[in-house]
Amino acid sequence: MSQQPRKPIQKTEAGTYDLELVREIAESMKIMDGPLIPILHVLNDRFGYVDETAIPVVANVLNLSRAEVHGVVSFYHDFRHEPAKRHVLKICRAEACQSMGAEKLFAEVAAALGESAQVTLEPVYCLGNCALSPAAMIDGRLYGRMNADKALAELRK
Repeated sequence: MSQQPRKPIQKTEAGTYDLELVREIAESMKIMDGPLIPILHVLNDRFGYVDETAIPVVANVLNLSRAEVHGVVSFYHDFRHEPAKRHVLKICRAEACQSMGAEKLFAEVAAALGESAQVTLEPVYCLGNCALSPAAMIDGRLYGRMNADKALAELRK
């Protein structure tokens, strides 16, 4: 897949996508085999999330139902529904990590962060680091044997 050239983020109204740009992106990629997920990745990268106003535009361009597009957006945890905050902390909640205390880790970190304006805390279901569970990802960097103190220290860096 070729990368779309970076344009500055363009918004039409407070908090809405530039739907013309969404349509341009979708139109330019619709000839690909299986274009939906790559289009959603470009939107997610460009705008920082996939806004619900983009769903009918993408559906129209690809001749899909809005439900089909919404289903893909809601199924994959990498597609954001709102912009991320300054830091993104993903904590694995799959079985191996649960057995090593991931639920407690998530609860402790959530309590320590409260309604932090700086950190987006996300549960994910497998980071592929089961041997070093509980696993977490902070701003795209994978960590093993995570605990609350270590996570909070990394976020303060």
